[in-house]
Order: sequence, then C-alpha cells, then structure tokens
Amino acid sequence: MNRIYSKLIEISEKPLKAAEIVGGKYIIADLLGKGSYGYTYLVNDQQGHLLVLKQLRKYKMLEESGRNSFKREANILKALNSSAFPAFYEHFEENHKQFIVMEHKKGSTFEEIIFRENISYTESAAFKELYHILHLVKQVHDLGYIHRDLRIPNILKNDKEYYIIDFGLARKLGDQTSLIEEKVNHLEKQLYREVAFKSDFYALGHFLLFLLYSSFEPNSKKKRSWEEELQITPIAKKVLRKMLQLDEPYTEVQLLINDVKECI
Repeated sequence: MNRIYSKLIEISEKPLKAAEIVGGKYIIADLLGKGSYGYTYLVNDQQGHLLVLKQLRKYKMLEESGRNSFKREANILKALNSSAFPAFYEHFEENHKQFIVMEHKKGSTFEEIIFRENISYTESAAFKELYHILHLVKQVHDLGYIHRDLRIPNILKNDKEYYIIDFGLARKLGDQTSLIEEKVNHLEKQLYREVAFKSDFYALGHFLLFLLYSSFEPNSKKKRSWEEELQITPIAKKVLRKMLQLDEPYTEVQLLINDVKECI
C-alpha cells in the first residue's frame, strides 16, 4: 500500500463518538486510548455492564500485518484463561471495521498510585510489587507468549489484585515478525519489541526504575545515571543491570523471580 495514502487515512480517521452503538448492543461511553493500531473505548452492553471495545485503525485494516495482529490479540486473550488478564468476549467486523470486545479491568496504574495517591516505594517495596507482577508474566510466558508492551499504562493494581492489559503487540515465541515491518529502528524500541522473553524483562526494568525513583530526592542538579543516583543494594543493582540488558540478560522468568525474591 502507498505510504502517503496510508498516512492520509491515518490522519483523517476519527474515533467513534459517545453514544454510538456498535454491533447492535455496545454503546460507546468514552474513548480510553488511541494507539498506532487501534482505538480503545469504554462501552456499556445491553445489560449495563462496562466492557472494553477495541477497534482496529482503518489504515491498519488495509495491511495484512495489521489484520493479523488484531486476530492474534483475540487469540491470545482467548488463551489467557486467568482473572489477571481481560476476558475475551467476541471479535467481529461491522461496516468494514474490526472490533474486539473484552472485560474491563478496574484498577490504577502505578503512575496514578504514585502521583495521585502520593505513594513512594522503598527498594524492598518496589521489588515486592515487581515480584507479584512477574508471577502474572510467568503465566503469559508459560503459554509461549511475550507481551512486548509492559509499560506503566498496561499494569494495573486494584487493592491486592494485579492485572496486565493490552496484548495488541504480544507475539508467540518463535514468531518471525519483522522489526522492519513494524517500523522499529530505534535501539531502545528494538529491546522492547524483540520477540524474546528478555524484552518483557527490559520493559519491567524501566517499570522498576520508575518505582524506585518515587522515593528519590536529588541533591544535585548534575545529570547522572540511575546507578549513580539511586542508593540501592548490590543485589538490586545486579538484577536491574540484567533486566536492562547491560549485563548478560535473564533468559526465563523463574530465574528473575528467584533473584527478585532476594531483594524483598
């Protein structure tokens, strides 16, 4: 497909409006987010239940890779039979648009917890949060999938429950998806998007740094690395360096869980 034509479609496309009805039964309540692949809405069904509706972007529907990615997300949600992930309800097409309906997970992102609830994390507390999240990641990895987008918005906490959402970029281990096809040419993005378990650990390394910096108080205006700024134990630094692939990276989640447990 002509790249200029694709860009024009991307720019001109607008999300669905509040109160619009999709699939004859889903009423748009709010736009939750907009990504390169899709729009995500909060919707009400006919029984008044809050659900999440995901719509594939029009310009992505014109690409085989885009259509395949959307189908893949639906199949992964079906396979993840756990309350830690959104339950899959249906995948359908209407008016040349593709949709996935899934469970709405209630919870706060850790950004909201830190800034809205004014919570800060000690080293031990940060590693404890990571420990819980890694057990969810283990469920994903044990099925042979890599999430590839374990950023702060996609990890939720509701009291003592943890959830991982948005499997739009997830892949099966061994998938030959090309990073060039996905237009990933920046080194950091390549580390996030690699179809390998270590890409999830890399993302969670940045998540862990975010938690650790919540209790950081700078005493200098000089820009320094996290290793210079954060006063953390040698084992914590060792784990972070491996997660961030500065040293030989972790190859499977149980090895990381074992080391994280030592940091709590």
